[in-house]
Amino acid sequence: MLAAVLVKSKSKLEIMDIELPELSFGQVLVKLKFSGICGAQINEIDAVKGRDKFLPHLLGHEGTGIVEEIGDGVKTVKKGDHVVLHWKKGNGIESNTPKYKYKGKIINAGWVTTFNEKAIVSENRVTKIDKKFNLKIATLMGCSLTTAYGVVNNDANIKIGQSVIIVGLGGVGLNLVQACSLVSANPIVGIDINQKKIELAYKYGLDYGIKYLNNNSLKKKINAILDGNKANIVIETTGISEMIELAYDLTSPDGKTILVGVPNKNINIYSLPLHFDKILKGSFGGNTKPEIDIPNYIKLILKKRINLKPLITHEFPLKKINDALKLFRTGNAGRIIIKF
Repeated sequence: MLAAVLVKSKSKLEIMDIELPELSFGQVLVKLKFSGICGAQINEIDAVKGRDKFLPHLLGHEGTGIVEEIGDGVKTVKKGDHVVLHWKKGNGIESNTPKYKYKGKIINAGWVTTFNEKAIVSENRVTKIDKKFNLKIATLMGCSLTTAYGVVNNDANIKIGQSVIIVGLGGVGLNLVQACSLVSANPIVGIDINQKKIELAYKYGLDYGIKYLNNNSLKKKINAILDGNKANIVIETTGISEMIELAYDLTSPDGKTILVGVPNKNINIYSLPLHFDKILKGSFGGNTKPEIDIPNYIKLILKKRINLKPLITHEFPLKKINDALKLFRTGNAGRIIIKF
C-alpha cells in the first residue's frame, strides 16, 4: 500500500509502497478515505522538538475510513464500520505501535497515522460514526474541530457575552470562531497575518478581524473595539512565543489566556497577575473525549448548527501530498484534505 514517509527531517515526504504487518492485540486495520493536515505534521517534518529518533516514520493524526479487520480484544468497532481516526485517546485498548516495512527496512508509526492508504491503528484512536455521515466532513473531528470546541467548553469555559480574542485563524482558529459564536461570546475578535483567513472567519461569526502588522497598531485597534478594556478570554493557536506573550498581554487581569499552539521557544511574561485572578493555561487537545464529543458534534452538524463544508478549501491525492504541505505552509488555505 502507498504511504507518505518522513525519511529525513526538513525534507519532502517520500511516497513508498510499504508492507502491512499482521494485526496484534488491540489493533484495528482501517482503509483510509480522507486525511487532514495539521500543524503538528509540519512540526514533525521540521523536527521542532529536536532530533527525530524514530525516522523513517509515518505521519498524520486526523482522518476517516472503513474498518477492514480487527485484532484480538477489540470490542468498540467491527469490520465495515465507518470511523474517525484521532490522536486523542478514546475508548478501548491502547495497543503496541505497528512496524511497517519497506524493502526489509522498518518504517515506524505511532498509535495512529493517516498519510497512508491503510493504517493499523490502536483501538483507542478510532471512534465509530454513522455510515450515512459524510466522511470528508468527519475528518475534521480527528483534531481541528474537537480541539477547538474542547478549548471553548473545557479549557476556557466561555460564558454568554464574554469577550474573546483568537490569535491565529488556521484550521483550529476557524473552528474556535464558530464554537465561540455557538456559546454567544461577544465580541469575537480574530487576529491573523492572512486577510483571506480573516474573510473566511467572518462567515463563522467573527465580529472583528484584524490583520496583524505590529503590536502597537494591534493594541490600538483592540482598545477601540473593547472600549479600553482587555479581553475576558484570549486563545492563542500559533505557538509563536512572541504571539503568546502578546495574547497574555491582551488578557484582562481576571481573564484567561489559553494556549493551543505549543511554544516554539521560551516565553517572557509578567507573572504577578497569576497570583491573583489571571489564568494562563495550556490546552491538551481541548481535553476532548472522542467517544462522547464526536457523536454530539455530528448531531449539531445534522441540525445545521455547525457548518464545516466551507472550512475545506483544497483537496489533494496522496501522491501530491508534498504540494499540499507546501500550500499549508503558505497559510493561503483553510483545511486541506488528502483524498484516497
